[in-house]
Amino acid sequence: MKWSDDRILTTHVGSLPRGEPLASLLLADEIGKSVERAELSNAVSRAVESAVRSQADCGIDIPCDGEMPRVSFSTYVPRRMRGFAGESHRPLPLDATHFPKWLDWMERSGLRRARVYNAPQAVSEILYEDLSPVREECKIFLRAMEPCSGSFAETFMTAASPGIVVTTMINQYYDTHEAYLWAIARALKKEYRCIVDSGLILQIDAPDLAMERAGFFQNSSLTEFQTFVEMHIEALNFALEDIPPDKIRLHACWGNRNSPHIHDVPCPDILPLLYKARVGAISLPFANPRHAHEIETFRDYPLPDHMVLLPGVIETVTNYVEHPLLIAERLERAVGAVGDRERIIASTDCGFSTLAGDAFVAEDVVWAKLSALVEGAAIASQRLWSGS
Repeated sequence: MKWSDDRILTTHVGSLPRGEPLASLLLADEIGKSVERAELSNAVSRAVESAVRSQADCGIDIPCDGEMPRVSFSTYVPRRMRGFAGESHRPLPLDATHFPKWLDWMERSGLRRARVYNAPQAVSEILYEDLSPVREECKIFLRAMEPCSGSFAETFMTAASPGIVVTTMINQYYDTHEAYLWAIARALKKEYRCIVDSGLILQIDAPDLAMERAGFFQNSSLTEFQTFVEMHIEALNFALEDIPPDKIRLHACWGNRNSPHIHDVPCPDILPLLYKARVGAISLPFANPRHAHEIETFRDYPLPDHMVLLPGVIETVTNYVEHPLLIAERLERAVGAVGDRERIIASTDCGFSTLAGDAFVAEDVVWAKLSALVEGAAIASQRLWSGS
């Protein structure tokens, strides 16, 4: 994994706007409507090619495929494994309970939603026998990268954590939460290995480690939630045990939604637990107004020497384009908190379209934000390396 040796490198968390016709095709396919496979395949390939070109045009150093082949960052999993069927009944976040007018506003927003609160549930033994979808995703991405081979420092691909799978695709088969968690970890271990063997950095998307305090575990105490976080990290570490930590980055967040977030677990309550993950980098959101101040947590809980921090310095749920000078200030603050300019890579709070059809930021604004990210990183680099 690249470090920011002579300047602040730039990346983002993963998902990018899928656009049309891809978003509609993915949503239709998810609910079982008839979709021409060749049409979907061609739409995916074109979208990945466009995403790669756009990232190169913005100057992003470490790109991905934008999660174009997937209907969401986590609910793609039941389509690749056996053992899922029916419909889950996942609890709504506490924001929905405490702010019913916000919930009503969201429901009237016109967003088309993938099945994230009614995803398939686990109804039999989980088996991951056919790796061709993940192999094909890697192949499409690497092929799209060929015309831009000299534009990037390295590349990454995302994959869901065991914890976000078991808190989204609800268990109706295994005797305990832990048994289900480990079954998913054993299955996902194959996917993780496949991505790294393709020559890509692996990013684990694990919002369960923060977001689910106010979601799946909303009726648990903080201590109980922290125990579950440790369990989820232990299962994740098992799934990652054959992969060098410097090939892995971990993203955790408090939910990529434009909501009050007043029930979010504070960063200091989970950060020491995240350090137990077998990874070389941690990605957390610090641009949003609920958690921006928590970048200072790294002064009290120093980042382990082998880890890189990918602080979110760009919001992903508003159409404000952050000023490059503000981005530079946020990056300098992150360097001050961590104490090492080389272990900071500028990033976004989360993905821009974690669910197909569900994006808060307009597509052209996304690229303006990422261009501002690159410009802000350049300003911070000049200050940090030249002292000017």
